[in-house]
Amino acid sequence: MLDSNIITQLKEVFSTLDRTIELVYAQSAHSKQQELEAMLTDVASVSSHISLRQGQTQSAYPRFEIFVNGKPNGISFSGIPGGHEFSTLILAILHSSGQGKLPDPAMVDRIKNIQGPIHLKTYVSLSCENCPDVAQAFNMMATFHPDMSHEVIDGEFVPEDIATLKIQGVPSVIDKDTLVHSGKSNLLELIEKLEQHFGRVSTATADKNLGTFDVTIIGGGPAGVAAAIYTARKGLRTSLITERVGGQVLDTKGIENFISVPYTEGPDLSNALRTHLQKNEVTLFEHRRINQIEYGDVKQLHTSMQEVLQTKALIIATGAKWRELNVAGEKQYLGRGVAFCPHCDGPYYKGKDVAVVGGGNSGVEAAIDLAGIVKSVTLLEFAPALKADQVLVDRLMSLPNVKVITNVSTQKIDGDGEKVTSIEIQHRDNEQNETILLDGVFVQIGLIPNSQFLGDAIEKTNWGEIKVTDKCRTNIKHVYAAGDVTTVPYKQIVIATGEGAKAGLTAFEDLMITS
Repeated sequence: MLDSNIITQLKEVFSTLDRTIELVYAQSAHSKQQELEAMLTDVASVSSHISLRQGQTQSAYPRFEIFVNGKPNGISFSGIPGGHEFSTLILAILHSSGQGKLPDPAMVDRIKNIQGPIHLKTYVSLSCENCPDVAQAFNMMATFHPDMSHEVIDGEFVPEDIATLKIQGVPSVIDKDTLVHSGKSNLLELIEKLEQHFGRVSTATADKNLGTFDVTIIGGGPAGVAAAIYTARKGLRTSLITERVGGQVLDTKGIENFISVPYTEGPDLSNALRTHLQKNEVTLFEHRRINQIEYGDVKQLHTSMQEVLQTKALIIATGAKWRELNVAGEKQYLGRGVAFCPHCDGPYYKGKDVAVVGGGNSGVEAAIDLAGIVKSVTLLEFAPALKADQVLVDRLMSLPNVKVITNVSTQKIDGDGEKVTSIEIQHRDNEQNETILLDGVFVQIGLIPNSQFLGDAIEKTNWGEIKVTDKCRTNIKHVYAAGDVTTVPYKQIVIATGEGAKAGLTAFEDLMITS
């Protein structure tokens, strides 16, 4: 089933396994059972540490679980983990052997201290690009937590579950019959959601001191990584704190305007950023956010992991996040008719009516993609005209099942308590309200700067952008900012990278003057 190139790659990937891994599949009469067994046979063939056997349980569909040294480790798959989820299977095996890219010891302790028992099911689609990140995060947590299990379920095999649980988007994470999470996320956010949902074992201690640095960068996107590389190359003791290396780039599909690279994709560019970062003397603190900053000659940074570090200079490169509508019903129906990713959730609206809110490039591109799947798309734009590139607008207007309404504001999203049923808009020219009956709303209204955690000490615009000089200085001595979080125009990867480099060079220049 797996081609020879993949087999060769897996032999290399699994060459350092040092635990006994068993892939134990359930007995099933399903028509695709043989396909699952063939895949697992190929995977098991690449390493003497991996074996395959039939279990005693019966299943209506293909299903298997992972055993480590003779015992189940809490990870199971329902369906055939192909497509985007094949990497989820490979990483599950690696993590089960304590290998691969794992969180640091402090993060592992935080995972272990989530109150158990925890038994989660994550419903995925093999075409979903965000599902693997969520599924892999929970699988990894299950390998560390003593009382946690996690099942990755391909929704194609369990339509009755999808209907009963009223799932309208993936990934959807379920505890019993309660939706714990829906949509894209990262490890830190998922851990916080589990802590909120299940509770946490009390481990109150004094903040751990991470040390003192010449410069610390907050943010791991293009601006933050560029700043870290430049300061490290200048010989400054550098640290970088981030929720995830790559930042917003991780959520970007095609990138065709990063000069000298005709085409790449967000995850690939993010991996390249990490690789380049690791080739320099930079201390990385990942899966963290900053809770508090004390501004002084030496800045004190308190992290979400009950840690503190000191730094002479600080560079803020926290980027931006998707802007929400902030109207009634938006949060209530997230994952049940309100979505942000047309690529992931679009297939759940096949043959249905949807709206896209936002007439910029992202909104128009989303409408074009959805038009090939759904019954109809209504594109709603606040401004009197669409703001997208003309080539995209022309393509949109050529589609027969798309309607464009401009100069309107979204008032609220309505539903029946279980799913979205309509959206209410107001025409700005006459202030008349209109209700549009539909099944889904895709929000594509741009980005908002990640600057809320800074408080009022740093000068910002009314939109939350940090005010900077031409050398990335802020109003506080030895505090700098770069990238999408600042007032610098044009939120582009190539611009953020250059601004990060500039901020790093300015920090070096200023520290040399004062040293």
